[in-house]
Amino acid sequence: MVTPKSKPSLGIKKTFSPRSSFSTREYFGRLRETVKLPHLIESQLRSYSWFTKEGLRELLDEISPINDWTGKDLKLEFLDYHLDESKYDEKISRERNTSYEAPLRCRVRLTNKRTGEVKEQAVFLGDFPLITERGTFVINGIERVVVSQLIRSPGVFFTAQNISGRNFFGAKIIPNRGAWLEIETDSEGVIGVKIDRKRKVPVTALLRAFGYSRDEEILELFKDVETGEIKYIKKTLAKDPSHSQGEGLIEVYKRIRPGDMATVDNAKQMIEGMFFRFDRYDFGQVGRYKMNQRLGTNYPLEPKYRAMQKEDLILTLKNIIRLNNDPKAKPDDIDHLGNRRVRTSGELIQNKLRIGLTRMERIVKDRMSTLDINIVTPAQLINSRPLTAAIKEFFSSSQLSQFMDQVNPLAELEHKRRLSAMGPGGLARERAGFEVRDVHPSHYGRICPIQTPEGPNIGLIGHMACYAKINECGFLETPYRRVKNGQLTNEIIYLDALAEDKLNIAHAGIEVDPKGRIVGKEVQARIHSQPGTISRDKIDYIDVSPVSY
Repeated sequence: MVTPKSKPSLGIKKTFSPRSSFSTREYFGRLRETVKLPHLIESQLRSYSWFTKEGLRELLDEISPINDWTGKDLKLEFLDYHLDESKYDEKISRERNTSYEAPLRCRVRLTNKRTGEVKEQAVFLGDFPLITERGTFVINGIERVVVSQLIRSPGVFFTAQNISGRNFFGAKIIPNRGAWLEIETDSEGVIGVKIDRKRKVPVTALLRAFGYSRDEEILELFKDVETGEIKYIKKTLAKDPSHSQGEGLIEVYKRIRPGDMATVDNAKQMIEGMFFRFDRYDFGQVGRYKMNQRLGTNYPLEPKYRAMQKEDLILTLKNIIRLNNDPKAKPDDIDHLGNRRVRTSGELIQNKLRIGLTRMERIVKDRMSTLDINIVTPAQLINSRPLTAAIKEFFSSSQLSQFMDQVNPLAELEHKRRLSAMGPGGLARERAGFEVRDVHPSHYGRICPIQTPEGPNIGLIGHMACYAKINECGFLETPYRRVKNGQLTNEIIYLDALAEDKLNIAHAGIEVDPKGRIVGKEVQARIHSQPGTISRDKIDYIDVSPVSY
């Protein structure tokens, strides 16, 4: 076997097989790393810190102020809050088989609307588990880990079904909280919509329910895209049994609540509540950001714009018609990491607490109606039990709150960087198909392609790659070193999977001279996420380390 000398600056060892002078084997083990490994449990610590500083504030703002059922007597507002010192430190908590937690206190203001009297009081809202510096929670003396959840991102996704050799496109509008909309085009060109997986209704009936009542008005909305051979909106209008806003409302109501008495007022109230009220329908900041990105809108990420906007539905339908008219169009890849995000511990706890706070709000309203409004105090109105019960339920019985793996320090670290596609709002192992379990090109540098359990959970449990980070929106990012005209720079950039799709990225093993210039004129790279060979001057980035995947 002939072994040419490898360059010491690179640490690449090439060996040539005697069978063929063309086949080479490269060893990247001694390549120099340009970035140190990040803090490996940073995502756990940062997520819980976000929850205590911002997540709790968001929850309290969602229910504050609480008015009595009539809206004329009392108003309760949640002001600032703080976590007190824990009763025991984590070591003593483990020894005494208690939880490492701290009491949450909130300053509450109660206003008597009839007399104008204002009462302020600090109220105890329950004991909150604290995170240790190792990213774990001590519950009843036992260390637990909250596993991050990899779920489909809220937003809009375009789908396709092949009928007689042709793709007919549709879309799924998925909120963070609220009813899903599934839009489909059938083989006759009629566009239908399913609301929360109920029976299909022509999409024009939903448009009428949203306020676009006349046929001319609806046709005017889509005249810029209705340019193909098939007139999708005209065909849908022909199938639509409704001809006014009232009829559209009743048609939609009958599909969602079959058997109930359908009146225009009932239907209007239901549609308003189902899509346009923030407390019932919320894309979340990430969902609104993704909707803006996909549909070309520019709505702020504030709560009042995070519910459904009429323009969201119109632009989604326009995109479906454009895709139907384009024979080369392809649907979105739902397994791409640009369309999947990570829910970390702070967000998972926040979602569970939202249920507890909603129950507490109902109790407060009931007590406002029964107690004497002139002598009642904030502490008498607030019952912290629903909140405490929600916390206890999450940490003791949630699928994502697990006993920490303590076989060895590496197993412990691995457990804290685990990603699960299962859990509340996620996949069930019985129904998960092959595609969602498979390794995807967008996993490169973000999810380890090797470490996953054997058996029914294969592919549904993964682990973050060495250099992967979770950004503020919950998307996985990986670092790259910028390359300019074939010359490596010292600039390190973290990219998410969608940004990477638009770039040319070389692997860490390409030959580089001592001055940091790429040696070969043509190099192997991922060209818009597809493997290939490209000129060195067209390379945008290079991997920071041979172990970054």
